[in-house]
Order: sequence, then structure tokens, then C-alpha cells
Amino acid sequence: MQVKLFGREPAVWLYVINAVVAFLVTIPAVGLTSEAAGWVMTIANGVVALLVAALTRPFVVSALTGALSTILTGLASFGLPLTEQGTAAFVVLVSAVLGLTLRANVSPNEATSSYPPGVHSR
Repeated sequence: MQVKLFGREPAVWLYVINAVVAFLVTIPAVGLTSEAAGWVMTIANGVVALLVAALTRPFVVSALTGALSTILTGLASFGLPLTEQGTAAFVVLVSAVLGLTLRANVSPNEATSSYPPGVHSR
């Protein structure tokens, strides 16, 4: 199953956001610098990755924490008062909470083979 955001692939939304941000950089009255545009795209990539991680099944904790790390890095460039250590600690906290929450609600699949564990056909 392919993940879609509002009926479109996530890459399409990133292309659209990139085009809009690139256009806004060309308008001096907006005041968006190319450096700020790069950070906006970093945050946009992180948000789209976060949405994809949340919609993907089976749920992958590392995808979610990677997206959060990307978003926090982008926000730090706009003045979020969070150090690298603070960002890392937050990501570890989210991983721990998700790990505890998910583990209680996940069970292994039933065996799909008649072979006992560790025995393989030749």
C-alpha cells in the first residue's frame, strides 16, 4: 500500500512547497532569504516525513524520531532555544514513550511455517 497525503504522494507535496518557497525568495518584499528558504524546506521535509511515518503500517518508531529530529533542527535555526543535547534528549524521550506504548499493543504473527524454529528446508 502506498502512503498518500490528501490524495497525492508525499514527494508531490514537497515539490509544490519547494516551488512556492523558491518563488517567495524572488520577491524582495517578502524578505525570505535563500538560507531561510533552506531551513523552511528542512522543516517541510521533516513534517512530511512525520506524516508518512504516522500513516505507515507497521509503525516504525525510528522513522518518527528521525522526522522529529529533522523538524527540531530546522526550528532551531529560527530561534528555538534547544541545544543539540536537548534535541537528542527529546528524541530519546519520544522513542522511549513510543516503545513502551507500542510494545504493549503489538504481538508477533502466528507461525506461517510448519518447520520448528531454527529448522530450514534444503
